[in-house]
Amino acid sequence: MKFPQWIIDEVRKNKKDLRRLNSLNTVKDIKQFNLHTVCDEALCPNKGKCFLDGAATFLILGDRCTRKCKFCAVEKIKKPLPLNISEAKDIAVLSKKWNLKYVVFTSPTRDDLSDGGAAQFAQTILEIKKISPKIKTEPLIPDFGGNIKSLETVLNANPNVLAHNIETVPSLYERIRIGSNYKRSLEIIKNSKKIKPSVLTKSGLMLGLGETEKELEKTFADLLDHSCELLTLGQYIAPSKNHYPVKKYLHPDKFLKLKKKAEKMGFKAVLSGPLVRSSYRADYLYETAIGAKAAEVSDNRRQGKG
Repeated sequence: MKFPQWIIDEVRKNKKDLRRLNSLNTVKDIKQFNLHTVCDEALCPNKGKCFLDGAATFLILGDRCTRKCKFCAVEKIKKPLPLNISEAKDIAVLSKKWNLKYVVFTSPTRDDLSDGGAAQFAQTILEIKKISPKIKTEPLIPDFGGNIKSLETVLNANPNVLAHNIETVPSLYERIRIGSNYKRSLEIIKNSKKIKPSVLTKSGLMLGLGETEKELEKTFADLLDHSCELLTLGQYIAPSKNHYPVKKYLHPDKFLKLKKKAEKMGFKAVLSGPLVRSSYRADYLYETAIGAKAAEVSDNRRQGKG
């Protein structure tokens, strides 16, 4: 299936940005600290824009995944490399150097680790806060195999947002999210809110995999029923011919329509567009949700509800 022009134009612009000085300096810093980013490993189409702004979404726990999802470009292997013990501190140091105010980091799934890598997530949050207390953090976690203690480990480090992507509708899980479970992912979000109510919850979906609009609406409802507050919607772009094929490219107008629908259904903040990814403009989404919550509290007080 051919790329539509609106995606071609954006990707070309991002590739051009990668050749600019600020982007080259970002690449240099990442190599110097021996760190991984989703921008590189997952072939993110927004890499040029983010690198130009002196930012990146860090990939902790190595660059090799123990699962075999059909949509992801991250390398799949049964035995990932040992953990980088200086990784958390290096991310904190680089975040300060880049003068970041909001840091998103994620990981490949590490089913080989007893805690799924939760301790490394927590340590990354703590190291960032130690060096730069004002930086807000958003760990985008795997499902940890449904391990509640692992989830508690991350949340006890007090991130600002806990993100876990549902990725797609349940009917596509067996074909696309091999090794994952739709209900388990929903429970991750629900349990997060139970364990730490003050931490905002976030999820994201890729569109164009063959889902129907009715299925999307049901997934939106499921997320809301499981205490999800923030949502991202983006176009799936196959990393290669060997990955799951794109079934449909949605027009930007369709993304706008879905954004309005999701907001009307009850999400506190929604970011929706062809090149939107989980970490894209995460700070904006966070601030929008905080504003919505403040307005809700104020409205309740006016109505005498608390």
